[in-house]
Amino acid sequence: MTDIIRMDRAIRINAEEIPPQAIAAEMQFHPAATPTAAWQQAATALAVRALLLQEAARLNIAAEPADGAGEEEARIRSLLAREVTPDEPTEADCRQWFDANRKRFRGRDIYEAAHILLPVEPTDKAARDRAKVTAKSLIAALTDNPRAFTDLARTHSACPSASAGGQLGQMSRGDLVDEVETFILAMEPGQICPVPVTSRHGVHVLRLDRLERAAAMDFATARPFVERELKARSWQHAVAGYIRILADRSQVEGIRIVPRPDPHPRVGDHL
Repeated sequence: MTDIIRMDRAIRINAEEIPPQAIAAEMQFHPAATPTAAWQQAATALAVRALLLQEAARLNIAAEPADGAGEEEARIRSLLAREVTPDEPTEADCRQWFDANRKRFRGRDIYEAAHILLPVEPTDKAARDRAKVTAKSLIAALTDNPRAFTDLARTHSACPSASAGGQLGQMSRGDLVDEVETFILAMEPGQICPVPVTSRHGVHVLRLDRLERAAAMDFATARPFVERELKARSWQHAVAGYIRILADRSQVEGIRIVPRPDPHPRVGDHL
């Protein structure tokens, strides 16, 4: 009943009414876990749009269409460009953000590995336990004779790579499931993983053949990217603050506006 009441309710921004039909049409652009959440997002988007267009009209800001933008979107962009002044990130800001996000500024590790896959259904615990016992016996055999990996892969592995002795070819970070890749990237080239590794595909016996760690980007190289990121965040924060100011001085009925800023608001986007 709550969802029906909310979705049937009109909202008003100053003297402008946003009817339920408009909110319902906007909901398609705001997928959410519940109808209530989708309604809230859609209603907020239309309410914020109304606030911005009303303010653009009050300030007599004309549209300057660009990049295929419609007239209303262009007026909103012109308004924000004139009224919103975000803080510029300092050198210290950039350095602090870089230090906290170093992992974002490196390439992808490249490696070559081989495996023996013993297939198991994820829900079959008894079969998984049996596969682990088999994997441990294979690991023991390989500890005594590492060169037997190719033959054992061809005999025991259920992966198409079995025909190549279990070799997976050149891979890069993110190509394999996390459970397997975490172990591979923790090994040394030539090493056979000392324990069986379980994934949704089954139980794996792993060998790392080659690993090239990606070089990390230094601060001087990363600084333009960091500055761009921080400028975007500062812009969004400033837009959200501006929307709050407009909402506080306006008569808003039927909704509480909590802005979620986008750098370039448009019809169909929520702020």
